[in-house]
Amino acid sequence: MAKYDVVVVGAGNAGLAAALHMQQAGKKTLLIEQHNLPGGCASSFVRGRFEFEPSLHELCDVGPLDDPGEVRQLMDLYGVDVDWLMVPDCFRCVSTWSDGTPMDIVMPAGREPFIEAVDKYVPGTKQKMTELFELFDEILAGIGYISASNGHADSNVLKSDYPNLLRTGAYPTVKVLKAMKLPQKAIDIMSVYWAYLGVDMEHLSFIHYAAMVHKYVTRGAAIPSHTSHEISVKMVERFREMGGDCWFNCRAEEFLFDGDKVCGVKTNMGTIQTGHVIANINPDIIYGKMMPKELIPEREKKLSTARGGNVGGRMFTAYFGLDCTAEELGIKDYNTFLFGTSDSHTEYVNMCGSQETNHYGILLCYNLVNPNASPEGTCMCSLTTFGATPTWEKVTQDKYVAYKEKEVRRMLNDVKTKMGIDFEGHIEECITASPWTFARYLNAPQGGVYGYETRDWDGMMARLMMLNDDYPIKGLRPCGAAGPRGDGYSAAYICGQLMAKLTLKDMAEEGGAQ
Repeated sequence: MAKYDVVVVGAGNAGLAAALHMQQAGKKTLLIEQHNLPGGCASSFVRGRFEFEPSLHELCDVGPLDDPGEVRQLMDLYGVDVDWLMVPDCFRCVSTWSDGTPMDIVMPAGREPFIEAVDKYVPGTKQKMTELFELFDEILAGIGYISASNGHADSNVLKSDYPNLLRTGAYPTVKVLKAMKLPQKAIDIMSVYWAYLGVDMEHLSFIHYAAMVHKYVTRGAAIPSHTSHEISVKMVERFREMGGDCWFNCRAEEFLFDGDKVCGVKTNMGTIQTGHVIANINPDIIYGKMMPKELIPEREKKLSTARGGNVGGRMFTAYFGLDCTAEELGIKDYNTFLFGTSDSHTEYVNMCGSQETNHYGILLCYNLVNPNASPEGTCMCSLTTFGATPTWEKVTQDKYVAYKEKEVRRMLNDVKTKMGIDFEGHIEECITASPWTFARYLNAPQGGVYGYETRDWDGMMARLMMLNDDYPIKGLRPCGAAGPRGDGYSAAYICGQLMAKLTLKDMAEEGGAQ
């Protein structure tokens, strides 16, 4: 029987970060993954002469060398050398303003250029935007303090150093922006990023929103030069260099307990003895399939029930390999948001309603940041939208392909109508991924790659403050999109690191690994 200090289950983003942190801390660590490749979402696939990025649009909080963000600092800490390419602008958005007039804006990266651009589109807003970013500064610093406290934030410090974090923590984003008397058109601009968190501005926690927008704007975004698979492979290579063990094609089937404490992991490759598990698995799967029912804490049962159907981020993505360049197509921007309306709540309701009401999409052209993303004379694009599970649950097997094709045609028509760009006659490869595709490959309930929606009572602030209580299953800590930092690549890496730190704390309190 193999024996390890800690077993990390799942080599997705959070699992990779957790494994690196545990191994660097000197713990004998085993990373197991049911697939034959690392990464989960952070991977790649090949069709024809194109290698496609399955999920990463852009990664926030990397930052330049002279102003590194959390992700770059994390990778540097573990000695993971990724070839980052910086995205020049924040985004283009083609939609309608709140007054119904056409909206077509391009927002630059960088705090001052971004504020200047808002003032250009909405004259007279520079001072208010400056105040907003000063508030973002305080919110981000406060979140950093809470995370660094490992679940033991001092309320007196929060009151004295981060009072506005506490003032805004219970409010949705749109209410805070209106309280600051930001003009509606400025709110329209600041609402664009909402879908990156999967929650509309009327239900999205302000502090979660503030942290994301601050990171995207002030440090810009980045992508790896060889798709997100580069990040995953280099993290595994570094983990092995440190002395960690990694087993692929190894599926965790059951967590074993001695009394109420984890003592091992049963897998398809045998049983592994350990006193600690970090599981990059949705908690509902852990409770429903992988541990004794009598050991599931009442708190976790209630939390799971309360979250109910609030699974976030059911994506549909179409990947295109095109036989011409972006310039020939007329694509000038890396990342373009295509909305039916700038009102995020209306857009959220519409995109979760039906194919007929959904006019949300994100167009990416990878070659505009990475000219070598595809063969010479070609380009690669993706179109992504969201949709509610009930919409997809109604699709029968015999109509599944036709339903996907209809969704692709709808998105391509929106690109043609809103941007004047026609893919027709240039599509060499077209591959689609529905919520059920993501559910199959990622073992994500309902295909929800964002975990649970971070909305209302279940926002990031509430999840971080829950860390003040010890996780009620001894020796087991879940990590990933359903964790305290919510969804996204950056959040997943930080979440994995955080759960590793808490596991080390558990070990120290026990007197070392068992």
